[in-house]
Amino acid sequence: MPSQGDETTPLLRGTQRANSAVGESSGHPCPKSRNSVPCEQEQNLLFRVCRLDKHVEERILFAGFLITLSFSFTQVPIFYVFHLMVCDVFYQDHPPFEGPGDRCTRNEIAAGTAIQYSILGMSTTLCGTINLFVAGWMAKRLGPRAALMVQTFVPAIRVATQILGVMAGGKAGILIFQCTQLITIVGGPVGYILVANIIAGEVVQPLRRTALFGMLQGCIMLGQGLGYLAGGVIGDTWGIRSPFEVAFCSFLLATLYVRIAVPYIPAETLSGQSAPKSKGIAEFFAPLRVLAPQEIRLGSGATTKHYSVLFLCAGVFLGVLATGYAPLLIQMYATAVFEFDQNKNGWLMSEFAFMRAAFLIFLFPRIIEWGRRWHLTSRASAIEATEEPDQPYLATNPEELEAPVGSFAEEEPVAASKAREDQGTGFDLFFLRISLVVDGFLTMCAAFATKGWHIYLAACLLPFASGSAPAAKGVMTEMCSASKKADALNALTLVENIARLATQGLFGFVFAALARTGKSHLTFFANAGIAFLAAGVLLLSRFRPEGSRLLDATGTSQPHRDVPERPRVSSCS
Repeated sequence: MPSQGDETTPLLRGTQRANSAVGESSGHPCPKSRNSVPCEQEQNLLFRVCRLDKHVEERILFAGFLITLSFSFTQVPIFYVFHLMVCDVFYQDHPPFEGPGDRCTRNEIAAGTAIQYSILGMSTTLCGTINLFVAGWMAKRLGPRAALMVQTFVPAIRVATQILGVMAGGKAGILIFQCTQLITIVGGPVGYILVANIIAGEVVQPLRRTALFGMLQGCIMLGQGLGYLAGGVIGDTWGIRSPFEVAFCSFLLATLYVRIAVPYIPAETLSGQSAPKSKGIAEFFAPLRVLAPQEIRLGSGATTKHYSVLFLCAGVFLGVLATGYAPLLIQMYATAVFEFDQNKNGWLMSEFAFMRAAFLIFLFPRIIEWGRRWHLTSRASAIEATEEPDQPYLATNPEELEAPVGSFAEEEPVAASKAREDQGTGFDLFFLRISLVVDGFLTMCAAFATKGWHIYLAACLLPFASGSAPAAKGVMTEMCSASKKADALNALTLVENIARLATQGLFGFVFAALARTGKSHLTFFANAGIAFLAAGVLLLSRFRPEGSRLLDATGTSQPHRDVPERPRVSSCS
């Protein structure tokens, strides 16, 4: 005779066993999504996603590597092309060069190259800032995969146009290169990073977001390292125009790979059904609303403003302002002081990118995992002494109650422990602060380089403080509601892009001014000082108090962060 159950015994035992089997086969819980996916295979989709989640991660990481490789083929050649074009323009108004050495090794040419390259970087960053809104809008309208294809195919057109600038040379070549940056508005090296991070944030469990953001950043750095090295070698071997031709073919190949290998994610899942939908121009600028102060409801029931997202973005802005110019600064300093040519600069930048990739792919995920365990252990005794036992949150508003799917519930409400998705993520914020301090210290040490191998040593050590960008993305997604992850990543990328625009304009002209006086090494000290200031600003950013709930614009409580999510991936096309 079957045993009688109590009031907590599930009525539908078969459903519970089926759901348990799915969770055990995947190694992590995959609860049913609250968002409807427009696909007839929805019931079988969850099982496939749980089993193939690792392969999805690998395909996304390789896509980031391949696209970045395409962009990086021309980075070192572009700088060397500007160096040669500025040199040609300089000798149009000056006597011919006489004497030993390279005719382009002059302080005036180094300063002119810095100014022209800074203008190029500023125009790229400015157009890339607009591209962020375009890419985010495309991801929410067309889906992330289609948006990523656009961000990969359009740069092929830009590279084809830059080949004409290489052939023209002189003032005409500089003008063509500057004008081609307008193409970046539709697709460029900023929008694809945003879309790739959106896809990465959608296909993994919340606890793996920060680690996957770091691994994706590492694959991007690996692509940069190979691209820097290959671009310099190809330019020296087959001519300065060859890297641009290789980049054009590589972009076409990357577009095809994205269409075949990157999983399809419906555009409707990025915002969620519960989130208010924006229309028109408001939808285009939706990421800007994430930067506004958050309104939260404390455990006592009182509402207050929370400014941690604003302080986080301010600290990230100052951090990128301080350290974002370091790779280019090292390259320009080595060219102006130690007479590095295109090949040496290629090796230098590839070393910097390789070391950064190795750190982010292999060390960063383990540091985050170890640090979170340490953070939880160190706070365990303090939490037990200061906090009361967790009380279940009782939904009192009708909009907080989830409507049943279908005609009956698939599971009975049974007592279960909370599956915290943000356990130990406080360490991510701590790591972000420490990373900026270490980055500033190492940048300052680069100013004491007196020989060529000192520059290679600096490029080897600086990447070990390069985890601030993925850590900031992980913290940002935890501070915002689940329905605004895409807008949160868009807003943070926008802040980083504006900071890059500012640092290229500020330190580009600072380096040019110091290069004229022969004291360009002082630029490293200015970078370090701003990095220390950024770490101080981040001390004002904290996670929301325990027991508090985030309110949306209408005053409605958003779902608690303890609610787990499942990856929203589909194979439908």
